[in-house]
Amino acid sequence: MSVPPRARPDAGPPGAVSTRARPQVLAEPEWRRRRAQHERRVDGWTGPHLARRRDGIRHPVQDFLFTYYSHRPAQLRRWHPGAGVVLAGADPAEFGDRYEPVDGGAALVAGPLLARRRDTLAWVRDLLVRTAGRPAQFGCFGLHEWAMVYRQTPEQVRHAAWPLRLSSADTDRVVAERGVRCSHFDAFRFFTEPARPLNVLQPTRERQPELEQPGCLHATMDLYKWAYKLSPLVGSDLVADCFALARDVREIDMRASPYDLSALGYRPIPIETPAGRAEYAAAQRAMSDRAAPLRHRLIAACDDLLR
Repeated sequence: MSVPPRARPDAGPPGAVSTRARPQVLAEPEWRRRRAQHERRVDGWTGPHLARRRDGIRHPVQDFLFTYYSHRPAQLRRWHPGAGVVLAGADPAEFGDRYEPVDGGAALVAGPLLARRRDTLAWVRDLLVRTAGRPAQFGCFGLHEWAMVYRQTPEQVRHAAWPLRLSSADTDRVVAERGVRCSHFDAFRFFTEPARPLNVLQPTRERQPELEQPGCLHATMDLYKWAYKLSPLVGSDLVADCFALARDVREIDMRASPYDLSALGYRPIPIETPAGRAEYAAAQRAMSDRAAPLRHRLIAACDDLLR
């Protein structure tokens, strides 16, 4: 298994390294620029979601990251430089009670957070390293979403407001004839009871580090989860980069699903056909390629924080 090298003390973006002998100092104009840039970026994602929430409108693609994951829009918007970074000229009160005054500015108080999260850091690092060390598999064709509606009436499915592209009988036939090859526990746990025996694996939470592989769209999407669980010890730029990838993954996920979302502007990827399966596998490979450097950045951050 190939383990990414530990980050050099002078390497990586702010927040990627936490235990420098000399903390990195960000000049006030620089950190203010980065914070404003982050807030503008996140507002582009959260603004439409918050507007829909106020109006009682649900979006099965764009709202998912805010409803399935526990990181709230306000938390995503709040900028942190990461551990080991001094914000020159900053008032700690501007950043919250986890910050303290230091010579020339303010910095995150990392010690108590590290003490509480050391086990989580070690577990996340192990999962990410083991995932990165496996060959990517691209043969599932997104059938996990189909297994979540297998042998259900249209009224029973999770996104009942949206029609299925095929009839219920034809949807069930696709699942039964092709079988399911899902390695991700947090997808598998939403399968209908009749669909679970059709999966070639029976994932559990305990087996997650053993089964997770880098071609899985849900493992790629979960990089966002691992990033925000390490926040504010890692910088918000990394969290936002993982969120941006997760948004694109969710779109592929739902375009390949059994739902007809064409009214929302999403062209289906018809994985029930050979052409659709080829398109899905190509998109899956592209997402896996984009995920690899983010996974390595997270591993490097864990390595440094655990030092």
